[in-house]
Amino acid sequence: MHYNVVIVGSGLAGLYAALHLAESDMRVLLLSKQAPKDSSSAMAQGGVAAVLEREDDSFALHRDDTLAAGNYKNDIDAVETLVHEGPEDVRRVMSLGVQFDRTPEGELATTIEGGHSRRRVVHHADRTGREMMDKLVPHVREQANATLLEDATVYAAEKLAGGGFAVDALLGGQPQRFTCDFLLLATGGIGQVYRHTTNPAVCTGDGIRLAYELGATLRNMRYVQFHPTAFAGGGEDEISRSLITEAVRGEGGLLLNAEHERFMHHYDAREELAPRDVVSRAIVLETQRMGSTDIYLDIRHRGEAFLRQRFPGIYRNCLRNGVDITRDLIPVFPCQHYHMGGVEVDLHSRTSVPGLYAAGECAHTGLHGGNRLASNSLPEALVFGRRAAEDIMRNAQCVMRNEAHGERPNNCELRLTHYALNQRELIQQTMQDTFFVFPNKAKLPAAAAQMRALYEELVRETGVPTRESAELRSLACVAMLILEELL
Repeated sequence: MHYNVVIVGSGLAGLYAALHLAESDMRVLLLSKQAPKDSSSAMAQGGVAAVLEREDDSFALHRDDTLAAGNYKNDIDAVETLVHEGPEDVRRVMSLGVQFDRTPEGELATTIEGGHSRRRVVHHADRTGREMMDKLVPHVREQANATLLEDATVYAAEKLAGGGFAVDALLGGQPQRFTCDFLLLATGGIGQVYRHTTNPAVCTGDGIRLAYELGATLRNMRYVQFHPTAFAGGGEDEISRSLITEAVRGEGGLLLNAEHERFMHHYDAREELAPRDVVSRAIVLETQRMGSTDIYLDIRHRGEAFLRQRFPGIYRNCLRNGVDITRDLIPVFPCQHYHMGGVEVDLHSRTSVPGLYAAGECAHTGLHGGNRLASNSLPEALVFGRRAAEDIMRNAQCVMRNEAHGERPNNCELRLTHYALNQRELIQQTMQDTFFVFPNKAKLPAAAAQMRALYEELVRETGVPTRESAELRSLACVAMLILEELL
């Protein structure tokens, strides 16, 4: 079961890297915890930020907007790479069948989102990520040199003495070992470490934990983004909350407090179109001022015909929860959404461990700085997924082996962690209480110590884990690293 490249994760970064590796004769394996449609990439609503056809836009403006949204903590080289190379990658996926909305005149339709100074976000209604995934997955499946396996939970990875890596996964619930020359982590975000998140269930920080245990450098784990407008009408027990995309505010949506009054002008001159971290903090401060957590988004003035065409997914999702966005205010509240920190990589997606790469949300490219500009995540996945593949192909002849060997796991009896569910809820509530929009300095020391103790306990357990206990180890690791960095 040897492959030249193993890609852990089948979101946009992993898929696009695999598509570029089709240009080589290397054997490529993609391991997907669930189906590709269950990834964060597939759930992305807003669109893709890229300077394409608008005469009033420029690379410099996109760069400046990215820097401002990131509080000028960005890596300037990563920003320049994205804004200059992103448009060509967008055109490449269009050539592979991805359809973006167009105006009646046939030009690409663009929208504006929080933090952007120009309408540069191309989109497919409010299902942009799903459109991209639906069109790219078949291309990957058709590749002669690539294999995509679903229901594959990677629970461990190790460096082999002779070079390369061994990757241990539960495949259909059974342990299987794969070896490879190059390992690309593209596992997405960390959302399930929180009580409330917009992320799907697969986002448990596995790639970050695997990289940490392989000795890779991590950076800025405390950079957690809270999206200001997650749907808040599903009740307190709802874990994964549906997103009300930034584009709703870009199309004129207004934020209202408990008394149905606008309030963003009290906090930032950009009002509803301020970057996400600014809006999230403003909402929390406004709820404290009003003594109520009721916050609403009002887009009714755009009319039923426009809303049902432009935001069909949001319209249906809200309607299922008793909210008609053409007639009703939409209840919203900040929610964990994205992670800007992660596995530190260079401009070629290389980590500090030779042969180990990371791309997509699990990677820290430095592009986003302290806060991600809306719709910069999908182009980041494209640009740095491609760059990982290109670097692997450049270096392949130097290090490729016909076969790498690693012993199979010694204990193939599945280990059940009887308290996995309770401990998962403990982690989520701890993070929610300790670091939601504003860190709780008083609670940080005890919470960080508690998460380290839990992680170290899980590391000491032997045998082959279940998916639940493997994810618990990842969540404990991520929570520990975030809280310890905040101390």
